[in-house]
Amino acid sequence: MSAVELLRAELTRAAVALGAPSDVAPNLERPRDPKHGDWASNLALTLAKPLGRKPRDVAEALIATLDLGAAGVAATEIAGPGFINFRLRDDAHAAPLAGILAAGPAYGRSTTHAGEGVNIEFVSANPTGPLHVGHGRQAALGDAISALLANVGWTVTREFYYNDGGVQIQNLALSVQARLRELAGDALVIPEGGYHGEYIKDIARTYAAEHADDPRGDQLDAVRQVAVLELRKEQDLDLKAFGVAFDVYFLESSLYTDGKVTETVAALQKGGHAFEDDGALWLRTTDFGDDKDRVMRKRDGTFTYFVPDVAYHVTKWQRGFRKAINVQGADHHSTVTRVRAGLQALEMGIPAGYPDYVLHQMVTVMRAGEEVKISKRAGSYVTVRDLIDEVGRDAVRYFFLMRKGESQLVFDIDLARAQSEENPVYYIQMAHARLSGIFRVGNIDPATVTADGVAWGKLDQPEERELIKALLDYPTLVAGAADALEPHRVATWLLETARLVHTWYHKHHVLGEPAEIQQARLVLARSARIVLANALALLGLSAPERM
Repeated sequence: MSAVELLRAELTRAAVALGAPSDVAPNLERPRDPKHGDWASNLALTLAKPLGRKPRDVAEALIATLDLGAAGVAATEIAGPGFINFRLRDDAHAAPLAGILAAGPAYGRSTTHAGEGVNIEFVSANPTGPLHVGHGRQAALGDAISALLANVGWTVTREFYYNDGGVQIQNLALSVQARLRELAGDALVIPEGGYHGEYIKDIARTYAAEHADDPRGDQLDAVRQVAVLELRKEQDLDLKAFGVAFDVYFLESSLYTDGKVTETVAALQKGGHAFEDDGALWLRTTDFGDDKDRVMRKRDGTFTYFVPDVAYHVTKWQRGFRKAINVQGADHHSTVTRVRAGLQALEMGIPAGYPDYVLHQMVTVMRAGEEVKISKRAGSYVTVRDLIDEVGRDAVRYFFLMRKGESQLVFDIDLARAQSEENPVYYIQMAHARLSGIFRVGNIDPATVTADGVAWGKLDQPEERELIKALLDYPTLVAGAADALEPHRVATWLLETARLVHTWYHKHHVLGEPAEIQQARLVLARSARIVLANALALLGLSAPERM
């Protein structure tokens, strides 16, 4: 049992002894100011009314009833109207480090959601060009959310949805055709809404090499097929460079070829929520909270974007995913209500909040104080691989994750390249490298450092106590980040904990100290090294042993 579990158990016993119900559940939180102790509880305030006593009187009675020795408590203090602050004994505070050593890479994991499956869809870029920095932020978010949910037991399926149909794909084909005709000697005429990047020229050259019988690209459908295939390959290379892999690739076109779109529209009509008006087919989405009704099938017979989106989510439900999460740009905000309304109108028993959405803002890339907008390869935007080539995968991932998704993000290339304390990812990884260096300099295999016979009370310095708190709070931090779908919490924890590591490293020696102190500090160093590596792995970052 951990120190906090011991304290909670003893508080429960004391509360019941004072007349509280047996199911009382004492709340314990970390005080904001370390001077106020290690844990604080509002138990006296919650018991005051049922016990018919003043909160401070209840607090005094609880303290008098507690077996402080059994709870590992060194001192207590009543604050404000009746909060109780607890300071643990040095040995009780540090002893739970043994659990970190025992768990190793599994520290922070849980089986809370074992046996439950979740589909997480992210990136889902149209195959019309390389992935831009907005896709990169989405890839980092989706991958980290997937890792967080897997960490608490979910069986995660990562899914990429290819929008391989519609006007944009037609414009892609026409753009490649224009480049083919340029290669054949015609003047270049890119169509309105077309694509201008260097990659279009590459696709044209590939098509010309494979279709010698059609040098001008007159077979537009064949041009489209080659363009989509080549850009899917391109995006796969982008994702590989970013360290992101998917379990399922789902094609929008399959919804039409498999009849899923027509089936969905027929079901909506049968349910009585569809109506004809001015030659178009509408869905009465206002019945389900939308601000206005939406067109499903236009007068020209083509479907609007949200119809295949609804059909696509039907397939998720039919594939058994009772929880689905979509990570998308903030420009998809209006899609949320439409898709959910469409799913409700089908009356298939799909919950009103299905699927969940995580929406993120776009990214502004800066260099030398100026915004960077142009990529030679993409033509009009900065690609993920541009950033990876500039600053490396780890920096790109961390910078994309260090802010809450719904916050605007400025990506400072100069800062990301800096090998200094101002660069957060460098600062965090240096903390891990410094811990590793302790063992390297001492010629000590970290695996040989165990909790056997450790004098826990020797870890009594303020910097040690604060670092231990951060390490022991990690499992709760990860569980909360998973529940909230907020990986930036882990990024923030890493930066704060790295600061604690650096402070401790600079202020207290490990090697060459008296045997009991050296042994205890080696355990702390190994524990911190384990937890930093676990947290870095959750965000898809490396944990270097040298910098």
